[in-house]
This record gives sequence, C-alpha cells and structure tokens, in this order.
Amino acid sequence: MPQQAAKAESIHVTPNESGFGAAITGLDLSKPLPPDVLEAVRAAWAHHAVVWFPDQPLTHDELEAFTLQIGPFGHDPFIAPMEGRPHILELRREPDEKARNFGAGWHSDWSFQDRPPAATLLHSKVVPPVGGDTLYADCTRAYDALSDTMKRLLDGLVAVHSAALPYGTKGVFAQETEKRTMKIIVSEEAEKTCPHPLVRTHPVTGRKALYVSPVYTVGIEGMTYEESAALLGFLYNHMTRDEFVYRHKWQPNMLTMWDNRCTLHFADGGYDGHLRVMHRTTVAGDVPH
Repeated sequence: MPQQAAKAESIHVTPNESGFGAAITGLDLSKPLPPDVLEAVRAAWAHHAVVWFPDQPLTHDELEAFTLQIGPFGHDPFIAPMEGRPHILELRREPDEKARNFGAGWHSDWSFQDRPPAATLLHSKVVPPVGGDTLYADCTRAYDALSDTMKRLLDGLVAVHSAALPYGTKGVFAQETEKRTMKIIVSEEAEKTCPHPLVRTHPVTGRKALYVSPVYTVGIEGMTYEESAALLGFLYNHMTRDEFVYRHKWQPNMLTMWDNRCTLHFADGGYDGHLRVMHRTTVAGDVPH
C-alpha cells in the first residue's frame, strides 16, 4: 500500500498554457497502474483531451495492457493490423516512400462507426529527425467560441459520416499510384453512412464539442449539398484556427493518448528520406449524444 501511495503522489501533470494538452510524468506504464493513479490519468485525459507520457519504452504486450486499463479495444477497419497483433496498427513509412503520409487530413478516428473510439493511443518507435509532428484541434473551445446564434443553429443538427472519401472503391487510397508500406483495405463497406449529432456532449466532462471533420463528414441531414458544404466549410476553418491547435512534437518511446470525442488530429509530413514507425491502438467508445 505505501508503494501505491508513493506512485499516486509522483504523477505529475504539466498542461499547455491553453489547458489543451498535457504531459504526464512520474509513471512507469510497463506495469499495471494502481486504481488511484489510473483515476488521476483518466481525469487528466478528460480535462486536457490530449496527454503524453515521455520515456515509455513499451513492448507490444505492455502497450496492449495499458490500453486495456483505459478500456476495451476499439475496432479498426480498412487497415491490416500487425501480424499476430489484431489490435495494433503499425504506422510505418520507409525513407524511400513517395505516398502521402498516412493521416494527412483533419479527422476524428473512425467517426463513421456507430460507436467511434473514445481514445487513440500512439506509441513512437522510430522518430525522424525532422517533421512528423501531429496537430490536434480543440473542438470544445472551438464550440465555446461560436456565437449563441450559431450554437442554436448547430445544436439540433445531425451530421452524416462515411469512410468513402479515404477508403471507398473510388476513394483517395483506391486511386493511389505510389507504393505504400502500410496495407490499406479499400472496400465498399467504407461507403456506408452513419449519422451523429453535429454537436457532441462529452460523457465525462459534460462539455459540448463540434463533431465533424473534412475526412469523414459527407453532409448534414435535411440540408442541400451546397448548404451543408458552406456550413461545414465554415466550421472546418473555425475549428482549425491557430488558437485551437496544438502542434505535438514526438520523441522516441513517447506514448500519446487523445480523446476522439472532442478533438481532431492531422499527421504532418516533412520527413521524406527518413523512417518513421509508430504503433497505434484504440479504445472502444459509446454512441455519440
């Protein structure tokens, strides 16, 4: 018991100035966290939306074990997982690859699912010496900054999500000509649609966030294409304004966990000629409300 108490006291949360994003140090994620420490990690994640743990050289088993402490695994479609590791995706780009870096578009992971993942965890194995940052957009503060009139308009709207644009039979990956190390599975399944509230209420904090993205949102129910395109275009520009965006710089053996229920993210390039290797897991979420 004294050892557990010491661990709980040693957790150190250092948030960004905006409150969006925080470093968590003082933990060893290779071992199960005591309940009070895990609760502190969950609270920091809920409050700051993006949290990262430097200097965590985790094995596959340890990455999976920590993921399961946060919640059950999510379902990851359209990308072949690692051999013998159905819940780990290897995001790998070789030095000589010419294909666009994976994740290069603002999105919330798998928002086209009935129950999109609550969390995504990404563990850095090989970090290039330049580029390769991940950008995160705070969809909660972006919602808060809207006028009351715009909030009233948006609060009752339903957005339609689909994986057709990236993973459909006529999607971006289907049309790719450059060789890619990651195995993408193009499918008619990707062309299905799923409705979610355009404004989503976070199940832990109770705060509202915009829940649309240019990669996975294809329209708004009850609106013409032109109407929804105009409104969504405004929201995408608004959500990704500098004051809502945090640029995350990776270090080797860093584990980062973000909340898909209230953030968008974008994988930046700029590391052609260098190897980059990351391992990714997701935690199952609930139906957006």
